Amino acid sequence: MSHDTTVVVLGLGAMGHAFAANLLKNDLPVRVWNRTRSRGDDLAERGALNADSAIDAVSGARFVITMLPDFETTCDVLLGDGGALSHLPEKGVVIQMGTIGVEQTETLIREIKTARPDVVFIDAPVSGTKAPAEQATISVLASGDQKAADGIDTVFNAISKRVVWLGDAGRGSRMKLVVNAWLIHMMQGIAESARLAQTLGFSTEEFWSVLDGGPLAAPYVKAKLDKIGSEEYSAQMALEWGLKDALLALDAAGDTDLPGLMRISEIWRDAVNAGLGEQDIAVVHDYLRRQDS
Repeated sequence: MSHDTTVVVLGLGAMGHAFAANLLKNDLPVRVWNRTRSRGDDLAERGALNADSAIDAVSGARFVITMLPDFETTCDVLLGDGGALSHLPEKGVVIQMGTIGVEQTETLIREIKTARPDVVFIDAPVSGTKAPAEQATISVLASGDQKAADGIDTVFNAISKRVVWLGDAGRGSRMKLVVNAWLIHMMQGIAESARLAQTLGFSTEEFWSVLDGGPLAAPYVKAKLDKIGSEEYSAQMALEWGLKDALLALDAAGDTDLPGLMRISEIWRDAVNAGLGEQDIAVVHDYLRRQDS
């Protein structure tokens, strides 16, 4: 097993787990680590090394994907008590794929450059949720020195359908917040339109039948209307993470007024506080329905 092609995945939530599984399908040597070690058991059965620590996972590995829940956890694993960064080989490549925020990403870039100037940092959050990640049909919003990360295309090709390179490291995280702001607005619009349809005597199926075949018939809309119609809210993107992304976008916007996103974040915060945070973002429809009763 060549260390030059070894890919490490730190963080085995829905997305990180899917990345590791697809890397294995493409016959790449894979190591994984998660604070709850059992999340990697099935991957180990398929050939991954399920490491006891982040340090054990990254030692000698060429590529390290971080898909961790937030900035604080990412910093802790790489630079804090986890200490993984110091164990990367010279010219190792850190591929940060979580949604951690604009200012936070810039801070991480600076701290990694200070601690390990020889390490290549690629900022590469993704557009897509659990099912597209499992099917390797997500889009990667990559930024950083592509030439210095020789071989990274092999990694991205295994886990995604499309890679968009956006320039200097940090621009990927900026675009991710733009994309997710659009997704959040769209989800709120779907939920409210479905509520209106039901109020006026139409089912979600009838609503979709009118959209189907036209310019508004995005597959995402169909998927969320199906969840609303069946009242099945297993998470593709959990509401609590959607709220996190809305707040990160508002923070990044600074003085730019985004009144729609601000109001949606308030509604989603109330829904999370009502105990719906672990369910899919489509559950906001159910929350709105409860407010009418």
